Amino acid sequence: MHGQRFNASRRRFAEGEEGRSTTRVQLEMPPQAMERLQRLKDRTEAASYAEVIRNALRVYEALVGEAEQGHEFAIKSPDGIIAPYRIFV
Repeated sequence: MHGQRFNASRRRFAEGEEGRSTTRVQLEMPPQAMERLQRLKDRTEAASYAEVIRNALRVYEALVGEAEQGHEFAIKSPDGIIAPYRIFV
């Protein structure tokens, strides 16, 4: 009986607020990568590491899509100088 209640509450937790299911992912990261993740979380005021990773995935997916279409990337400095930005080397 106790196991059934536990499994039911686990399913509700995994479904999230909007009823969509989620998958738990466990990552092993070197200390330097974890520090970078923590800095990004702090700088962006993200609520969690998962939020940082979801946002990074969204941006990465968009950049890959643009690159696949042949688009190139550039950055513009505060003084107006535009330079190519090579993301995928």
